[in-house]
Amino acid sequence: MSLVLTIYVLFVTFGLIGYETVAFTLDSLILPLIALFYFVLFEKKTLFFSLFIICYAGSDLIGLIVNFIPYNESYQFLFDLDYFIGNSMYIMAYGFLFIEICKALNVFHILRNFKIHLIVLTGLNIWLIFVLQEMVDSDSSMSGEYYLEMVYNIIMLLLLSGALLNYFYRDNKKTLLLFLGALCIVFSEVIDIAYIYKTPKCLLNIFSTTLTLSAFYFFCIQTNLSDVRGGEEAHVVME
Repeated sequence: MSLVLTIYVLFVTFGLIGYETVAFTLDSLILPLIALFYFVLFEKKTLFFSLFIICYAGSDLIGLIVNFIPYNESYQFLFDLDYFIGNSMYIMAYGFLFIEICKALNVFHILRNFKIHLIVLTGLNIWLIFVLQEMVDSDSSMSGEYYLEMVYNIIMLLLLSGALLNYFYRDNKKTLLLFLGALCIVFSEVIDIAYIYKTPKCLLNIFSTTLTLSAFYFFCIQTNLSDVRGGEEAHVVME
């Protein structure tokens, strides 16, 4: 993992001194390397979490490859494909992570005991989706890009809500780490939207990547933890 940290430090350094192309290349290599280390070094793997990492890292690699293609109007379709395929892979990644997080949830227990939480989360998510869509370039309104961004934001916020409810339900260290990871992912994506559509500043990109790296740190740590409920975990320790 020291290699990942080295690349991250180089990414920050080149970003701060203005070498944006080099910084983007290094940034795009971080998640594929984490994916490689995950499959090589971690013994406990699950299907949906593995699919999450594959889709996320794959989208970064696609963006890296397309970035090396010189811009030409005749190649515009490649850049359009990169946008739609890359973002679709991120959506799939968040969908797989949502399934991984929520697969052990008792839906009837959630509906019966977390009514207020669900109402508040639903209202908050609707408001956040509205705010995020307002940040998207108005020129893309009512277009494919606009609706893709909407689906992206919806699945992202569903992921955060699912992680929070899962923590309330299971109440253990594993679900706490999953929630912290989801929280970092969402904040990272919000900063990315500001970076792309509002204020393209280097520090925003660095902060976004730092949050993403923190999210995957939390995600990888939780893979080795048990997923018993809080009371059950205490009982196991006593035994």
